[in-house]
Amino acid sequence: MKKYIIFMVMAMISMNLQAQRMVYKQQALELNTGLLNTKGMSENFYINLTLNSFAKRGNYWIWGIEYQRKTMMHKSWEVPLEDFLGEAGYSIKLLSDSRKFITLNGGITGVVGFEQVNKGDSVLFDGGVLRNQSGFIFGSGGRLSLETYLSDRIVFMLQGRIRVLWGTDLQRFRPSSGIGIRFNF
Repeated sequence: MKKYIIFMVMAMISMNLQAQRMVYKQQALELNTGLLNTKGMSENFYINLTLNSFAKRGNYWIWGIEYQRKTMMHKSWEVPLEDFLGEAGYSIKLLSDSRKFITLNGGITGVVGFEQVNKGDSVLFDGGVLRNQSGFIFGSGGRLSLETYLSDRIVFMLQGRIRVLWGTDLQRFRPSSGIGIRFNF
């Protein structure tokens, strides 16, 4: 009997085990940040916190909240535009290697939120009046993300996204690019 136990232990030690990634019903918390356009990060950025729930074949559900800040120029002043958004969607694994070390995912989301122009003040510094008002916005979005595992639970990602928003008088199409990190638990 001892021979069989020793043989089994030696066989298990000698096996090359791989961690399971993108397991069905596994959840992850994702933090993303990036630029809304080519201007400076302090003026035009977004930060996003997302909860992911993995489905079958490496696909996953997306539930997230996001803050966006963008500035528009009026003469020599910057007029702030802030968005507070919630999103829900689904991401599909498009490509991956056999160990799922690097994956390319494409996702579609629905977006709803509130847009605040000039912190709710319609009168500018020079006495001009803004015609764009703060209000509720809605729309859809798409994202393409390249993800790589740094460890079995930590994922680094590069993202390119586009949002199409209605209910706003300002920029309906909003592209962005960013980086993020995801913690699987």
